[in-house]
Amino acid sequence: MTDIEFVSKPDKFEALAAQDTAVEVSGQLRTLAVSLTKIANDLRWMNSGPLAGLGEITLPSLQPGSSIMPGKVNPVIPEATTMVAAQVIGNDATIAVAGQAGNFQLNVMLPVIAYNLLQSIEIISNVCRLLADRAIADFEVNEEVLRASLERNPILVTALNTVIGYEKGAAIAKQAYAEGRTVLEVACEQTGMPEEELRRLLDAAALTRGGIQS
Repeated sequence: MTDIEFVSKPDKFEALAAQDTAVEVSGQLRTLAVSLTKIANDLRWMNSGPLAGLGEITLPSLQPGSSIMPGKVNPVIPEATTMVAAQVIGNDATIAVAGQAGNFQLNVMLPVIAYNLLQSIEIISNVCRLLADRAIADFEVNEEVLRASLERNPILVTALNTVIGYEKGAAIAKQAYAEGRTVLEVACEQTGMPEEELRRLLDAAALTRGGIQS
């Protein structure tokens, strides 16, 4: 069914005495679970909102609403992912305990190792596909929200340091933040530089490529 060639372990004594292979496989699944948790939490943060959260993306609506809040759409796939990850991490702890429980060539905990390992493989495989197909593939990027946040971000002033100096840049950043205005707008007022030149220096896409914009 798998097209994988299974073979008997050359050292039968070691294979009987230890369950290191199962423990290692479970550890790899735990690593995957940790990574999936990070991805799922990032998606939930970026999807949070629309008023009090980040609102950077919109995940697909897979439910008619919240059980207590009409109109609220929960990020159910990332939430399911974190629950699966928690289960896999818990299974790994069980497998680790069971793996060291053997005495000489006998380990009575083989059933619990098999049960937890097979469950981890099954549920994490399923949730990987769900997260990819039902959340990541179809989320929408809220470009206007991102653009507005970026234009007001004081960190953009760093790109002007070599041109106007650190102190002037710091003053612009503080003013823009305090007044809720864009860095470009305040920089135009405070530096007297042409807006076109400031737009070039503050081009966020260019800044991601590294180097000093001069």
